[in-house]
Amino acid sequence: MSEYFKNIKKIQYEGPDSKNDFSFKFYNPEQIVLGKPMKEHLPFAMAWWHNLCNAGKDIFGTDTADKSFGAVPGTMEHARAKADAGFEMMEKLGIEYFCFHDVDIAPEAADIKETNGRLDEISDYILEKMDTTGIKCMWGTANLTNNLRYMNGAASSNSADVFCFAAAQVKKSLDLTVKFGGKGYVFWGGREGYETLLNTDVRFEQDNVANMMRMAVEYGKKIGFKGDFYIEPKPKEPMKHQYDFDAATAIGFLRQYGLDEDFKLNIEANHATLAGHTFQHDLRIAAINGMLGSIDANQGDLFLGWDTDHFSSNVYETTLCMYEVLKAGGLTGGLNFDAKNRRPSYTKEDMFLGFIMAMDAFALGLVNAARMIEDGRIDSFVKARYESFENGIGADIIGKKATLESLSAYAENLGAPELPGSGRQEMLESILNTIMFG
Repeated sequence: MSEYFKNIKKIQYEGPDSKNDFSFKFYNPEQIVLGKPMKEHLPFAMAWWHNLCNAGKDIFGTDTADKSFGAVPGTMEHARAKADAGFEMMEKLGIEYFCFHDVDIAPEAADIKETNGRLDEISDYILEKMDTTGIKCMWGTANLTNNLRYMNGAASSNSADVFCFAAAQVKKSLDLTVKFGGKGYVFWGGREGYETLLNTDVRFEQDNVANMMRMAVEYGKKIGFKGDFYIEPKPKEPMKHQYDFDAATAIGFLRQYGLDEDFKLNIEANHATLAGHTFQHDLRIAAINGMLGSIDANQGDLFLGWDTDHFSSNVYETTLCMYEVLKAGGLTGGLNFDAKNRRPSYTKEDMFLGFIMAMDAFALGLVNAARMIEDGRIDSFVKARYESFENGIGADIIGKKATLESLSAYAENLGAPELPGSGRQEMLESILNTIMFG
């Protein structure tokens, strides 16, 4: 096995005063935060597709980075070289998990039997590397978007043959996830949506999406899959409207089709902002519904209206993310860096620098979130804001003892109610700043 990153040593924690670009300033894996080592709060994963496959190509230009890793792209030799490079990176960064699509790890053939044979071959190779390094699989999924056959969706396609092909990919990807001991399996939407309602039967398509998910759950049980199934909400792109628009929409879909006992959500920061929400919003909605499972850790560019998948650098965002995670009791999945370097950042060194920045950003976020909880002022304010529901008529409302008649009578005797207490948004944001920078 070749060493692809010869000039880069294992990345160590050196503290915030270090001027070494290839060191962690804030991610100290053994540092205890709220009774657990930082690395247990932050189960980081490498996204195979961005880190080992994406070479900077966009709709206006070709690749800028060399992701051949010394082999000819599209060959099984290249598939093995990507695995070698990926495990080397994870070991040097101290990342303990990876996530994958089926076509990330082996090139797709014209015949699905041949494709599956290639997947069997490369998965054996990856499994050997997992056994040697101790690195684990966070979750797997199937790429049901790139191939031309999926131009009208996969499970939502108007073609029964395409639906069958998608089902075959899901089956094989589940087989691989179980083979790797993966903690979860993700349905991330792909092209499940529509461009125009003039040619679309929305109910038919959503019924079929749910049908595919139900079959996956049934098959997973047959082959001993013990992890969680996830939906990853996304409002648009590549379709104009995606059926899993945001956390609330995905939860409603799961409950409508009786899938809510088997599925949680994989929340992506960039997808939340595309839906017009904050990252914190979709995390909170998932958490209060008991469906916060895993996270795609990235960020978008608010000046661009598409899925840019930046490595995370916004510490306000990572702080509020980890606040939601800690308050929810942690994740069943982890923090997958579904992120890529900017197109002009094309060197091998840049690959590491993106991860270092993002891991440090989440480490800062974790420490800040723990301080928010230990400080207690924000939680105390929120609790006090609703104290009128603790006694009297408020308690009757919460206890479901009140009726419209009793509340109407109460209001008539009350006269004009006092204004509700101030929301104190500016004070709370000042407290957050003090916790983060004080």
